[in-house]
Amino acid sequence: MKDISILPADSYTVINKTVITDKDKKIISMLYQPIIGYTATALYYSLLSDLDKHELISEDLTHHHLMSVMQLNLDDIVVARKKLEAIGLLKTYMKKDNVNQYVYLIYSPLEANEFFNHPILNVVLYNNVGKKEYERIISFFKTPRINLKEYEDITSSFDEVFTSATKTLTEIEKDITKRDSNNILINQGIDFSLIISSIPESQISPRCFTEDTKRLINNLSYIYQLNTLDMQGIIRECINERGLIDKTELRKHCRDYYKFEHAGNLPTLIYNKQPEFLKKPEGDNSKWAKMVYTFENITPYQLLKAKYKGGEPTDRDKRLIENLLIDQKLNPGVVNVLISYVLKTNDEQLKKSYVETIAGQWKRAGIETVEDAMKITEREHKKLRNIIKKNKEKQNESKKDDTKNLPVWFNKQNNEIEKTSKEEVEELDKLLKELV
Repeated sequence: MKDISILPADSYTVINKTVITDKDKKIISMLYQPIIGYTATALYYSLLSDLDKHELISEDLTHHHLMSVMQLNLDDIVVARKKLEAIGLLKTYMKKDNVNQYVYLIYSPLEANEFFNHPILNVVLYNNVGKKEYERIISFFKTPRINLKEYEDITSSFDEVFTSATKTLTEIEKDITKRDSNNILINQGIDFSLIISSIPESQISPRCFTEDTKRLINNLSYIYQLNTLDMQGIIRECINERGLIDKTELRKHCRDYYKFEHAGNLPTLIYNKQPEFLKKPEGDNSKWAKMVYTFENITPYQLLKAKYKGGEPTDRDKRLIENLLIDQKLNPGVVNVLISYVLKTNDEQLKKSYVETIAGQWKRAGIETVEDAMKITEREHKKLRNIIKKNKEKQNESKKDDTKNLPVWFNKQNNEIEKTSKEEVEELDKLLKELV
């Protein structure tokens, strides 16, 4: 959007779209301020202070008021405002009049785990503060882990405490205040008017460039570092007989273009490791802990390459891993466990439909850490084993087949691996040697 000159007399109203907690303020100070700077942070808090006693909406104020409170000129305030908008803490609306009227919508920051998983914010923070300070910030937000192995869960359920309700509500209130964070907009500067004008009208449908399609094009252009002219040629190749853009083909062509320009390599996400704040604390020397450490400290690409005995993984397998990281938004360490599990239990084959089914299940289950991924594979495999055992005709053979392909972390009790066979130890040592 082009800049519109703003005057001290122009009015503004602040509307709170969320609930700001003390934890949010700590996140803004420690995670956001190193990126947006002190002035933008101060503007955020100044706008919050303009809210009424219920912290919902402010009275009509002038930008001269803001200049007086912050002791800044208007140009500096506008720069700070744009930083807040870019990082998702603020949305701005304007109505032209004799005196222009602005509305500022305030949003919560991302949660710490969302921030550290964000492919852009996480990297920018690291670059701005350096390794030592980044590690200090990470340690602050790490959740302490307490071993509850010797404890019993005696938590009461709702129905044990409360009786059932006899009355029902006919309407659900939608305007109750809730926590709300704003999406970070990525605008690669794709000129859609240029792209549309370059394609004959007879070849495209009026529904060709929907908002969803434009959003996908922007995201792909960002991931694969493509400009308008690059996307123009790719899009023309992906228009189907109905005059619509085939999104599957669009993704494929973007990948192929990127690989051609980067010597066959895919975007760097497949070379990322598990985020530091999601790693298991060190100090445990069990076989289980060693495997967790390995999955946490290698990239999906390194794991794949090890499975290929040092050879280059196929493009198909790399694309599949890329989709797990970009589309399913699984963490790298979790993807490592998924790859290992599928290969181990599926005759060393990565079948796309099978992998994506498991990935979808894990995403819905909120699997973020390597340990959680290893535990869910164990649970699911035990369910399968119980089903097989019920088949009396093939019970003995099924039991034998069911155990020979187990990953090395299976058959553990109380989070520790039981007695391990010589073959399993050799397999683990070999894998560790290949991957570390």
